[in-house]
Parts: sequence; C-alpha cells; structure tokens
Amino acid sequence: MKFSRDELIKVVSSQMPEQRWQHTQGVMDTAVKLAEQYGADPVKADLAAILHDVAKYWPIETLRTVLSDNQLSDDLLLYNKQLWHAEVGAFVASHEYGIEDIEILDAIRYHTAGRVGMTRLDKVVCLADYIEPGRDYPGVNNIRELANHSLEGGLVAGLDSTISLLVSRRQIIYPLTVLARNDLIKQMGANS
Repeated sequence: MKFSRDELIKVVSSQMPEQRWQHTQGVMDTAVKLAEQYGADPVKADLAAILHDVAKYWPIETLRTVLSDNQLSDDLLLYNKQLWHAEVGAFVASHEYGIEDIEILDAIRYHTAGRVGMTRLDKVVCLADYIEPGRDYPGVNNIRELANHSLEGGLVAGLDSTISLLVSRRQIIYPLTVLARNDLIKQMGANS
C-alpha cells in the first residue's frame, strides 16, 4: 500500500509527541536544504526525513520483537536501544508504508549510526538530524557551520560529538559509527 506525503505526515506525526514531530519537521526542512546544496534528491530526502523517527517512541519490547522476529541486524540488540528505532523504522517504512526505494530505506536505517560507504542521501538525512534548527546541544553551532562548507565535515563533527558523549558517559560505542566516521575522514582526505 502506497501512502501520499500528506498521509505519511498524518500517520507518522500521530505516533510521537508534538515536540518530536517539531524535530521531524526541522529534519525535513534541513534535509531538503542540504540535498539541494549537496546534490542529493530533495524529494527522497524529504520522505526519509518524514519517516526517520517513525518508531522512535515505540515501546522497547516492540522494537526488540520487530528486530528479532524479522532477523534485522540482530547485533543491534547488543548495543544502545537508541539505535534500534532506525532499523525498525526502515522496516516499517517498507512493510507498512510502501516505501520501496532502497536509498530512502537506507537513509532511514543509517540515520543514527551511519555506515561505511554512506550515500549522499544517507549523509544528508543523518546530518539534518544533527543540525535541524530545534537542536540545542554543546557544539551544534560548530557542526552547523561546518555543514555549510562540507557535507562530510559536518557529519564527521556530528559523529565526533556522539562518540565523545558516549565516551564521557563510559557507554559502549556501536562499531559501525566509528567505522562510518573513519570512512568519512578517508573521503575527506581524498578530496583535499
């Protein structure tokens, strides 16, 4: 079953608190701007942004069940629960909302952890999630400034902030995030 953009907005916004929907709207606007600036598809960026947090407020046990029952990245279950909603969100986008475009599904799937070989759309949605106008955390303005000049530079700064926060809290870091960061650094080296 295919949903129109307006139908997606209605169904997704109904699954989260108003404050999180405002965040999603900020990600939508920012993702479209970044897509236009850096040559990604703005329509795909908008759709991925609408759906990126669709499962964010689902009960943890529901997320766990969807991950395990559908053999979705079982290794995620060993790491921070904050990562789970992205993989489940991509599954839901495909199986409940009719999104078939793998680029959109991957942008949803990797918007929290990143991955090696991120597509331009992956980078746009992930970075938009870090810098949308409602975000307010130490270093966000620096990340926004870097994002004005380099998609990869802004994203590395965002991943650095996540990794630093996890280190300061003595929490486990999902290895894919470190690998994604390192891959982006290599890409930046190739471009400099």
